[in-house]
Amino acid sequence: MLSRRSFLHSAAASSLVSGAGFAVALPTKSATASASITADAKPISADERRLRIEKIQSLMAQGKIAGMLVEPGSSLEYFTGIRWRRSERTTLAVIPANGQVVVITPAFEEPSVRETLQVGGEIRPWDEHESPFEKVVQALKDRGISSGVLAAESTVRFFIIAGLRQVSSAYDIIPADALVRACRLIKSAAELALLQTANDVTIEALRQVHAKVSRGMSAADIMALMDNATVALGATPEFSLVLLNEASAYPHGSVQPQKVRDGSVILMDCGCAVHGYHSDISRTWIVGEPTAQQRKVWNTVKRGQEIALETAKIDVPVGGIDDAVRRFYESEGWGPGYRLPGLSHRTGHGIGMDGHEPPYLVHGDTTPLQAGMCFSDEPGIYIPGQFGIRLEDCWFMTASGPRLFTPLARSLENPI
Repeated sequence: MLSRRSFLHSAAASSLVSGAGFAVALPTKSATASASITADAKPISADERRLRIEKIQSLMAQGKIAGMLVEPGSSLEYFTGIRWRRSERTTLAVIPANGQVVVITPAFEEPSVRETLQVGGEIRPWDEHESPFEKVVQALKDRGISSGVLAAESTVRFFIIAGLRQVSSAYDIIPADALVRACRLIKSAAELALLQTANDVTIEALRQVHAKVSRGMSAADIMALMDNATVALGATPEFSLVLLNEASAYPHGSVQPQKVRDGSVILMDCGCAVHGYHSDISRTWIVGEPTAQQRKVWNTVKRGQEIALETAKIDVPVGGIDDAVRRFYESEGWGPGYRLPGLSHRTGHGIGMDGHEPPYLVHGDTTPLQAGMCFSDEPGIYIPGQFGIRLEDCWFMTASGPRLFTPLARSLENPI
């Protein structure tokens, strides 16, 4: 069960969206209850984090890796619960293959770092005149790791690796990507529930904003509406990208100021976080009467979303989803490949504690699709100098097929 937002609801509590060859169960939520969307969202428990530690320790033991180095960021929070920021002052966790976690952090930050540590372990402070790297090496030695292979999480900064190497040459430091991916790729029921809540918030906020957008507004005006709606619904805004008119032809926008007018294309790409888990939803619509070209492109993009879902089957390489969408686009005259006008970016990306995380729905990614993996589905089409259309919803894989967190857009006139 995924708590009360389970995708295994009775028919009375869910709806079905049908596309050519797929049917996806979707939770429904009354707009009248929108203010309480996050009220009963449960954060990841300490017990679940301890199980994550046990899993990665088992993987390290199998690979003869003595320990893993993790800086503040999503992976540190994933394994330990610690929510902290990076600076020139090193905070670094060592997860040994055996034994408890040890965290090295500035002495004056120690109480703050300790607040969110959920899995037990030791915190070793260092004063401003001391070397944090010597503290790390000593902590390793105290855990019986005087030499051997250490794995560094992929975002650990180079100055930390260099500092450790300067203090001791006894360790071979390798990337930890395979270890971390083996833990984070497959989402648990608790993670899926938080992703569902985040998506519930964003789609409801978009619904509210769509009803309020009016001529004369700037992108900043619309962004403020979205952020305010997200906060009111109980979540933390992560991004509210608003692309107007020609700027919609460039996936991440333009510096040229734009305002809403008759015939404007409005592309919104927005996400929030609930207890560390992210949403990512895009909607595009036209102010006033769309042109025949705009309508055709919008319908083509929606069909691209459907093809992505139809292609998603257990053990299919995730890059094959991108290939299938691109073949359809090329048959419609877009591209070829990643060329413009057409789809210049991947069809989607993994999502969880990071807005973008592996694996990716991109040509060449051979990761086999497995139950519990979560992705965005965003095969836009962009025509430089004119406009772009992007529709995006997130979904997760089950043994019986993909399931959406939010319904696909209904139509150009009713995009939410």
